[in-house]
Amino acid sequence: MSRFEMMEITGRTALVTGATDGVGRAVAAALAAEGAEVLVHGRDRARAEALLSEIRAAGGSARFYPADLGRLAEVRRLAELVARDHDRLDLLVSNAGIGRGADQTLRETSADGHELRFAVNHLAHFLLTRELLPLLRASAAAGQGGARIVNVASAAQQAIDFDDVMLTRGYSGGRAYSQSKLAQVIATVEMAPELADDGITVNALHPASLMPTTMVRLAGRPVQSTIEEGRDAILHLAAGADMEGRTGLYFNGMKEAKADLQAYEPAAQAKLRALSFALCGIADPRGG
Repeated sequence: MSRFEMMEITGRTALVTGATDGVGRAVAAALAAEGAEVLVHGRDRARAEALLSEIRAAGGSARFYPADLGRLAEVRRLAELVARDHDRLDLLVSNAGIGRGADQTLRETSADGHELRFAVNHLAHFLLTRELLPLLRASAAAGQGGARIVNVASAAQQAIDFDDVMLTRGYSGGRAYSQSKLAQVIATVEMAPELADDGITVNALHPASLMPTTMVRLAGRPVQSTIEEGRDAILHLAAGADMEGRTGLYFNGMKEAKADLQAYEPAAQAKLRALSFALCGIADPRGG
């Protein structure tokens, strides 16, 4: 399956968001096959139950945690349920997301009033990560190679306009998607030094171009890559032995790459951090 050496993950706990379809489903199934206990996030219970049955039939362990990432209250509840059931989390794969939309002129908002793509692709995972840090720190403290966070972003990136982050003027679904995906990368690079002292690594990637996923089908785009290519790229960051201790990086598939220049600008990092904490309604541990 993999083109790299995997670390030992038997008995480790992994949460995969957007795990009931597409590349997220493939990643969840692969982690379970390697011996991880997989926490399956999604919205569709029927698809989740089908995946759980598949994993369990193969001798694996999995559990379903439903949540609508377009509602920050449900993101908080998801973190609470995971913390209720587990005292540590070894892997967090932030994979769930929404694409450009069938009608790219239609601006949609989340239940909290934020532009929908920014809310689901970035804010939900920002909040989930922050809420789950105690469990990730507990894993790192256990001394089994640290905990890992993988943010599934995209090569489609566009600099964030901090004067109009929610795109209230000149809306485009493509622009909204590209800004939200760059936000994931900026957050990855920005938080890496903060989490390194705790033994937690965080990396982002573009898994593969135009896989046969629901997002690509809805966009009417021609398929260019396989689900397996994307799966392996994500697994490399989540469980590759060569990724131990490497953090704050962006990968294009299996190769380390450079993201949009804004990802490395301290001013942009600081603005996005402050905005994300404020919109999620949580306190920044650094103050401010």
